[in-house]
Amino acid sequence: MTRAPVDLSPEDIAAVRSWVIHEDAHLIAFAKPSGLSSQGGRIKAHTLDDLLWAFMRSNGKRPELVHRLDRDTSGVILAAKTKPAAGALGKAIQMRKVSKTYLALVSEAPQPRDGRITAPLRREEIGRESYMRVVAFDAPGAQGAESGYRTLAASEDGALVELSPVTGRMHQLRVHMASIGRPLVGDVRYGGALTFGGRAASRLMLHAASLSFPHPETSERTTVTAPPPEDFQAAMRAAGLAGNEPGA
Repeated sequence: MTRAPVDLSPEDIAAVRSWVIHEDAHLIAFAKPSGLSSQGGRIKAHTLDDLLWAFMRSNGKRPELVHRLDRDTSGVILAAKTKPAAGALGKAIQMRKVSKTYLALVSEAPQPRDGRITAPLRREEIGRESYMRVVAFDAPGAQGAESGYRTLAASEDGALVELSPVTGRMHQLRVHMASIGRPLVGDVRYGGALTFGGRAASRLMLHAASLSFPHPETSERTTVTAPPPEDFQAAMRAAGLAGNEPGA
């Protein structure tokens, strides 16, 4: 079924164009702000998927997202401009040839400071909300899940960690970090602290910092990065962690 174009205001169009951090003939990468749903959702507001109509071509086609980020997660997200590009990127994700790196804030450095989490997860519905739970390997509905973590900096007020998901389960990084007693700051759903560095946590402090993937045309390794947005950087400064993120 062909979807009808969404009516966008000049402000909508200017906003989504300002988030572009990489563009070529095959794909567009955006630095998605926190608070914007990738697709769907129950909030009656434009999603990033809606805003892609700002890039509609003369033939009525427009880019398509190839993966998602949680609404409150900021950072790098990819859209394919053509069907072949979408197919190639989708296959690369399936074959785990796409590497994602996130930055997150936690109230205390993990122990050990670096490690891997291999706790299986199961999706559960509570009312109208979907959650992920850590379950036994042989539990009905269990899905294998693996995440790596590395502490980049720590202070008395908290820690900055780099997270690397191997699998791509819903809420995986959030649940895995909560499972080792280090829920992400601002993560109300999974027990995260609501203050950090003496300030209120403005949102879930999770940022998709980089994405590395085989380019759909050349297969050459391509890496797209997005620095943490100002609210994330302000939280790092408040906790004495600024300047420790990759590329700083």
